[in-house]
Amino acid sequence: MCGIAGVLNQRESAPVSEQTLRRMLALLRHRGPDEFGIYRDDRVGLASARLSIVDLSRGQQPIGNEDGSLWIVFNGEIFNYVELRPRLEARGHRFSTNTDTEVILHLYEDYGPECLRFLNGQFAIALWDSSQRRLLLARDRLGIRPLYYRLDHDRLIFASEIKAMLAIPELQFEIDSESLGQTFTYWSPLTPRSAFAGVQMVPPGHYLWAQEGRVEVEPYWSLDFAEGSPRQDEDQVLEEFEHLLVDATRIRLRADVPVGAYLSGGLDSSVVAAIIRRDGDSQLDTFSIAFSDPQYDESPHQRRMADFLGTRHQEVFCTQEDIGRVFPDVVWHTETPILRTAPAPMYLLSDLVHRHGYKVVLTGEGADEVLAGYDIFKEMRLRRFWARVPGSRLRPALLRRLYPDIPRDSQGEVFWTAFFRQGLEDTHSPFYSHQLRWANTARLRRFLDHANGDAGQALSEHPIPLPAEFDRWAALAQAQYLEVVTFLSPYLLSSQGDRVAMAHSVEGRYPFLDYRVVEFCNRLPADMKLRGLNEKWLLRRLARGLVPEEIWRRTKRPYRAPIQACFLSSTAGLEYVDDLLSPEAIRRSEYFNPASVEMLLRKARGGTRLGEVDEMGLVGILSTQLVDRFFVRRQGPVVSETQLPDVKVVDLVAETR
Repeated sequence: MCGIAGVLNQRESAPVSEQTLRRMLALLRHRGPDEFGIYRDDRVGLASARLSIVDLSRGQQPIGNEDGSLWIVFNGEIFNYVELRPRLEARGHRFSTNTDTEVILHLYEDYGPECLRFLNGQFAIALWDSSQRRLLLARDRLGIRPLYYRLDHDRLIFASEIKAMLAIPELQFEIDSESLGQTFTYWSPLTPRSAFAGVQMVPPGHYLWAQEGRVEVEPYWSLDFAEGSPRQDEDQVLEEFEHLLVDATRIRLRADVPVGAYLSGGLDSSVVAAIIRRDGDSQLDTFSIAFSDPQYDESPHQRRMADFLGTRHQEVFCTQEDIGRVFPDVVWHTETPILRTAPAPMYLLSDLVHRHGYKVVLTGEGADEVLAGYDIFKEMRLRRFWARVPGSRLRPALLRRLYPDIPRDSQGEVFWTAFFRQGLEDTHSPFYSHQLRWANTARLRRFLDHANGDAGQALSEHPIPLPAEFDRWAALAQAQYLEVVTFLSPYLLSSQGDRVAMAHSVEGRYPFLDYRVVEFCNRLPADMKLRGLNEKWLLRRLARGLVPEEIWRRTKRPYRAPIQACFLSSTAGLEYVDDLLSPEAIRRSEYFNPASVEMLLRKARGGTRLGEVDEMGLVGILSTQLVDRFFVRRQGPVVSETQLPDVKVVDLVAETR
């Protein structure tokens, strides 16, 4: 795992300053503190900050091919490189390292960008083809690893994280008003947008070509939910699923450093850890979060699972004060406004992993998306059932099975029935599964200044591109697609995944997001994933032989963290909160309606317990103000000359002079 960055001068020979590249690396040091490397010629500069995991002694980047016509910097892992290498050697390719990085180079020599289809992994790639004067940027299928780019006149600037671009003083940053409006609806800007005007991300499953002033973005993989041939034998389906998941876990244990695992107390991470213990030969270290607030704490289930598996278990104890304390650091790393504090405990967890000497952990992310584990999928199924007889009084009562905390008094009954009835009969809408949720979150737009994310936008007109075959997919498949493209990649795998893990030089690996597992699950009939209201049916069947009954029978519990008390309690005393939420600061930034923000703060500071939407508004406002401070006003960490890393340089500019 690494951080990569670079600059391409597209139209004329203009070497990129080594000092600029070193400054970009300094801002990515947390992603790869072990080694630093630079490649320069008369057009391009490539930079790598390496977290050494495979071939520790010879894997320093950039890496070139035999004749020096190709150079690569690479962030991520190719898990099937062991299988790919012998095929390439049989075709005459010769290797100088044992890295997966070099495998990509030789695959590219034979197949060009089609080589991406051979890769099973999580990656962001920058590959310079000097003979063609062409730069390839590519990102893995599900968007596990980030890759941003910006076009500045005739320059293309790219990096694993946007903050690396702060090393170029003439670049100005502005929070994009449309992206802000999208965040206050979908939780994140929609791909390919970032939080900043002019900065885009390479979409998941895509590559970018840049050559002689032209920039083209092309897909090499996409989600497909067309069901396969009917399978009558459920046991056969289970056997195939187990084989794929076990192999996905096995190849993600490949490393020349120790590999640990997260234990959340839920089904997904428990199954992954159980597979490691059942099929592995070594001791396993597991890591988890314990909350001081019992409303969020799942540590008894985590400890039960650790005891069952016999792992060496460590946990970080997370208080409300801890979340408030680290929140600015979390936002510095996420680089975008966020609506939840959930990334903060994950940030503390990766720090625990780092302090125990680990660089790699396996986790259970992705299972809820590919096997229909979230309440939103069950809610969609219930509302569709209700919509067949919209006047029924019995059918909406089934919602209590999902949300048992719904008040049972007559007033609460009327409110919640009215809430879930919104758009009930609009079942023809492609966004039916998520429409209610997005409309609820979009209430946050009342906090925005009129110029930032028009609160009056028609919420039936979502700027989410849908594939041509979308209408032919089952209702559950449509809902899963929307969840992946609006939540999994832009939020969960970013703000709550890569960014807070790599903040402490920790690489997360996700067996459920092996593309073979994803494609297999996408082809399954709906009842293999969601049977009645029992989520992740196939995984639960597999889990019966792996984990204790109380674990595999547990209903999905959403991972959340406290909010209001972290920032506005009488004991919080956080100077940055008072500073950034002051009326003067809100007016100065011009993102929010000062009166709306003041009303929210008065309510919260007066002792009123905020509802879910208002809590999200509080986090969204505060995190936006922090993003503005760090990037727009450039009051974030400063790189001094003494902080510039020592770098191995391949400098063809100097050689040609």
